Amino acid sequence: MTWFAAVARLRARREPGVLVTVATVRGHAPRDAGAKLVVGRTETWGSIGGGNVEAVAIDRAREMIAAAEPRPELIDFALNEKVTNRHGVQCCGGTVSVLLEPLPVVRAVAIFGVGHVGLELARILARQDLDLHLIDSRSDTLAEERLGVLADAVAQVRVHHTPLLPEEVLEELPRGTHVLIMTHDHAEDAALCDAALRANHLGSVGLIGSAAKWARFRKRLATEGGHDEAVIERIKTPIGLADITGKEPATIAVSVAADLLRTFESTFE
Repeated sequence: MTWFAAVARLRARREPGVLVTVATVRGHAPRDAGAKLVVGRTETWGSIGGGNVEAVAIDRAREMIAAAEPRPELIDFALNEKVTNRHGVQCCGGTVSVLLEPLPVVRAVAIFGVGHVGLELARILARQDLDLHLIDSRSDTLAEERLGVLADAVAQVRVHHTPLLPEEVLEELPRGTHVLIMTHDHAEDAALCDAALRANHLGSVGLIGSAAKWARFRKRLATEGGHDEAVIERIKTPIGLADITGKEPATIAVSVAADLLRTFESTFE
């Protein structure tokens, strides 16, 4: 498997990893500059030449994977018999610098409802390195030509057409996914709120709408859904920054995106 396929596999699995690259070589070494190795929690892909250099890099990479906030590191190795190594002697005669770059688990966001606000929000979030799920019960809303504005997205965009039960998608979302509920139908919104409160694997849950809408939902979630107040408080509404009051879709989207990015800063998932 190529190193970039291994990176893609870790991302798809939502597993952290480390990309190890031979940065510089002077003299003789097992691999040339540019050789790469991908390290996961239990697997590795590729090679930077084996021996002590690779073994030390793997050990350090796994320490980085276990760390809360790993940073890139550069490790220098002298390849001669005079150096005491942790994993045996490498006496090629040269020196090698190895760069270790953390591959963190990217954020995941699900937008339920890709109407005027939802699409504007998707356009903003698509510029972030995250997994972006777009869910709607209306096929025309998810038409390829309409979502063409996301063609150059940095994010990995996944589209879900859910004509019957959009809430079923919640169970399929990756652990820690941040959910934003903004469909065209208040009944659909209510069903999604109820289902989101029953799902224990999600990140934050936000609902667009007025105070009057939330008052009705809160009562229904308590009486019909059987949720207690502490659970209901998991849902944040209104979403967005309180001091941005414009009602244009693009303005609302900027406000919601900024609020979500602030949430990212305060959470690790």
